Amino acid sequence: MSRSSYIFTSESVSEGHPDKVADRISDTVVDAFLAAEPEARVACETLVTTNRIVLAGEVRAGKPGSSKAESKQLTKDILASLEPKVRAAVKDIGYAQKGFHWEKARFQNYLHAQSADIAVGVDSTDKKEEGAGDQGIMFGYACDETPALMPATLQFSHDILRRLAEVRHSGECEALEPDAKSQVTVLYQDGRPVEILQIVVSTQHKKKIGDLGANSKRIQALIKPYVESVLPAGLLTKKTKWHVNPTGRFLIGGPDGDAGITGRKIIVDTYGGASPHGGGAFSGKDPTKVDRSAAYACRYLAKNVVASGLARKCTIQISYAIGVANPLSFYVDLHGTGEVDPTKLELALPQMIGGATPRAIREHLGLNRPIYARTAAYGHFGRQPDNEGGFSWEKTDLVDQLKGLA
Repeated sequence: MSRSSYIFTSESVSEGHPDKVADRISDTVVDAFLAAEPEARVACETLVTTNRIVLAGEVRAGKPGSSKAESKQLTKDILASLEPKVRAAVKDIGYAQKGFHWEKARFQNYLHAQSADIAVGVDSTDKKEEGAGDQGIMFGYACDETPALMPATLQFSHDILRRLAEVRHSGECEALEPDAKSQVTVLYQDGRPVEILQIVVSTQHKKKIGDLGANSKRIQALIKPYVESVLPAGLLTKKTKWHVNPTGRFLIGGPDGDAGITGRKIIVDTYGGASPHGGGAFSGKDPTKVDRSAAYACRYLAKNVVASGLARKCTIQISYAIGVANPLSFYVDLHGTGEVDPTKLELALPQMIGGATPRAIREHLGLNRPIYARTAAYGHFGRQPDNEGGFSWEKTDLVDQLKGLA
């Protein structure tokens, strides 16, 4: 049975969380390749730990029509340019600590050529449409709980950490360090968020706040005004329970406190547990990988369905086989909130993005651009499209077409 009254929780992690540092680095690599060659192939995994950054994976950067020697040289040139870009990304996050320093960390690059067995299945030819970069299932979701059409619990968790990062970067709050986590628990009644019951924030900090030693109570007093400033009026109450740095101290953090690996925060990156997830991570992958591009397309379509007023909630699933262009299945669930038959949407939505083939998705959303480093923290969804083409999957430009289906 569907429940209309319940308690639900989502979490977020900051840009300085070790897994997010790894995601940022992997997406910096993707951007470096796409900036040099929009058709480049990248599958980059990053490991970060105490003063160490390790890259591994497969890449290819041949321009269309270029010789093997030219492609090999371009790939070699991009690989040689990566270290300063990676260090700049770590510096931008804010790591200049003894245990993890943007300038002093040891850098190792084990990226190598993409497997020919994968390339032959993905590349297009005169006789074959470009195939999906791998098999898999991808999901997209949207709901009307927030203006961004995202689950409230996740949106609030992201907003908290984004605000703390802003005041840390600006110097307004000098006691904060880059690593942080948040968690928000919300009471829903009749399917609507009505009250924030619990807030959890664990943030890395310096030894002192002003002239006083840092502890949970002082950290809470420091960050509480910032947290309150990003949460909707009326949802916070005197009964809301706060858990700030529950262990007392959080001095050692980031990759020095815990190793980070690309792709371990897939629920933070998507819908905070409010929607199913196919299991594939986004960061470090070029847009031929449907783990990334098709998940973006599913969000794009689901968001447009909700924005058009055809449903209050929408989940979309799509599936692919490696080397095959057309999706194997396309499923729409309106969770009993729809104003249109879901089967009608299942027929119409793929055609609105060229049949939902990997190439059609990339072309419709303009994904072959260096737009990915900015996605690595605070969620890939619920963001504003920017002038450089980032977050194009958050546009609601299908609304008029969809209203015609009602």
